[in-house]
Amino acid sequence: MSEHPLSIIAGKAAYRELEHNGWEPSKFTSLIGASGGAKFLGLAHLDRLLFGDFLQRTDHPMSLYGSSIGSWRHAALASPNPLQSITKLQDRYLNQQWDEDDPRTPREIVDSLCEWVIDGFIDEQTSTSICDHPRFTTHIVTTRGRGLAGRQNRIALGTGMALGAIGNLVSRRILALSFQRVVFTAGIQHTFEFLDFQTHHVKLKSEVVRDALLASASIPFLMSGQRDISGAPKGHYWDGGIVDYHFDFVNFRDDGLALYPHFGNQVIKGWFDKSLPWRRNSPNLLDRVVILLPSASYLAYLPYRKIPDRKDFAAMSHADRMKYWQHAVDASRQLAEAFEKVIDMSNPVANVTRL
Repeated sequence: MSEHPLSIIAGKAAYRELEHNGWEPSKFTSLIGASGGAKFLGLAHLDRLLFGDFLQRTDHPMSLYGSSIGSWRHAALASPNPLQSITKLQDRYLNQQWDEDDPRTPREIVDSLCEWVIDGFIDEQTSTSICDHPRFTTHIVTTRGRGLAGRQNRIALGTGMALGAIGNLVSRRILALSFQRVVFTAGIQHTFEFLDFQTHHVKLKSEVVRDALLASASIPFLMSGQRDISGAPKGHYWDGGIVDYHFDFVNFRDDGLALYPHFGNQVIKGWFDKSLPWRRNSPNLLDRVVILLPSASYLAYLPYRKIPDRKDFAAMSHADRMKYWQHAVDASRQLAEAFEKVIDMSNPVANVTRL
């Protein structure tokens, strides 16, 4: 295996900042968390290092923008004990199990599993910390369905999703006819100014943290979603990744750097854009972004040559999935160790690729 399990990609401005000032945590004023479900387990020990050590070395303010599992990870960072919370989240997610003879519908089973996972680290104290944290301003990105896309009925929802996908082929702005971005925001510090289509900001309060997090990760058809969240526009709320899968950096307005622990080398705008190569963020939009991701040689070393993903639930038995996922979590120590070496090197950009 390569001696560089961690790939680091930096925009031009970010590269210059690292070159001149090194890996100074205070230079990172935004943290970005993509959708990706089980993929976050592939970064397990890197997240533990970032949340429990690197980002704790200063007391500077940061904006945390996350959709789906990205918002859950950031909730752990804004908790009273970030290292303990991210570890609990990882452990619960890994250990999801259900009876194959469970009489409930698949949607009911997935809903209960997600609630079990989130209740492992979200409680009243944590919710209050997320809303009132002195350093970390949490932004939980969700998607509110409009028209047929705001229904739970499979036929209506399927039609609404299809119409959204067709409109999105023409323009992401047309997607706004089917979905609205709703951001539950803990404070006034914003490093994304969402201008691509209509966005509604809701003040994040402790009593809705759990609902907002569940909404942000509610995949249509697979989960029930959340309806009429208190303080937010009436309607049905779905996975934030529908609109902000990896985020559209045309909206990024931060003068500092954005740190982006990511699952791959593509920064795709929305979920419907996965098969549309022209909907990747161009290098100039990532000018102030530093992406940390598993290298190709590291992935080749893993079982199945990939980090965990949601398809593993259907493709593997409980025992095989948990064994494979645990292997991926354990292996991710190499990513954390590689990052520690990078930030201590005399040449801070020796292992950094410039966009």
